Amino acid sequence: MTAVQQAPAPAPAPAAPAAPAAGSPRRRHPARWIAGGVLVVGAALVVLLATRAPEVATEAATPLLGHEAPALQGTTLTGQRFDLAALRGRFVVVNFFASWCAPCQEEEPGLVTFADHHRGPQDAALVGVVFDDTASDARSFMAGDGADWPALSDPGGALAVDYGVRAPPETFIVSPEGVVVAHLDGPVTAAQLDYWIAQAAGADT
Repeated sequence: MTAVQQAPAPAPAPAAPAAPAAGSPRRRHPARWIAGGVLVVGAALVVLLATRAPEVATEAATPLLGHEAPALQGTTLTGQRFDLAALRGRFVVVNFFASWCAPCQEEEPGLVTFADHHRGPQDAALVGVVFDDTASDARSFMAGDGADWPALSDPGGALAVDYGVRAPPETFIVSPEGVVVAHLDGPVTAAQLDYWIAQAAGADT
């Protein structure tokens, strides 16, 4: 006769987790720690962006450097005729700008300061070129900061193409001989313009 097999004994039920001891602190959920860390990092980033130094212009390469500046002539925002060639014998700062451009808004007070310091008949001159903006908006933008130098409309963007401008603000310094001696990308300051003009003037002596 075949021996009768006994059924295996049932496995013991898993023990229930022990209740925390009285007075012991509860474990915090890891997600709460992560969320708290994100808030701290976010707050630090906001403080950093609010307190960092403003962006300044940097010297940028251009194939125009050392060559005669492209022709710059046309009608200003106030209806006057302008021709860069008429300013031979003086340094000329050519500034491409737009009213919607935040860095342009940042640099405008510096340009006003520069213009105020160079009002002599043989001082450096300043001319603006409107970049992808309406004449009315550009005119209001300049008037709001007291900017009174000539600014040319460039409705087809031909002047920007001639100077290789991709985005405002971009600034070119043209020597008294009509040669491009510096190209600055970003918001310029009066001190920067004076520095580069002095550098160019020293190189010519």
